[in-house]
Amino acid sequence: QVQLVESGGGSVQAGGSLRLSCAASGYTYSTYCMGWFRQAPGKKREGVATISTDGSTSYADSVKGRFTISQDNAKNTLYLQMNNLKPEDTAMYYCAASSGYCYYNLVPYFGTWGQGTQVTVSS
Repeated sequence: QVQLVESGGGSVQAGGSLRLSCAASGYTYSTYCMGWFRQAPGKKREGVATISTDGSTSYADSVKGRFTISQDNAKNTLYLQMNNLKPEDTAMYYCAASSGYCYYNLVPYFGTWGQGTQVTVSS
């Protein structure tokens, strides 16, 4: 059974940093595209960043230069380092896996999702 479990969320002040983790199990991790997504109350789920099987990455314009996606294939774990956080980054953050296309705005191609971890940034 495929399972994704996020952790690392919390509350920080603007300008602070957080690192999210996503532990994967139940499938061959390195063969899937992995991504981070977020959803704020009353808004659609949006892509944040993805990392493909060859290590190439994509980022939403709103997080470029501030967020970094990475992974440790030996640990089956995905990370999102978030620096210089802004109040508009406040959302539930989800990790997800795709066996197909791999780009941050291709949300429908990601068929396996974690339960999410909350990030709250205060001004």
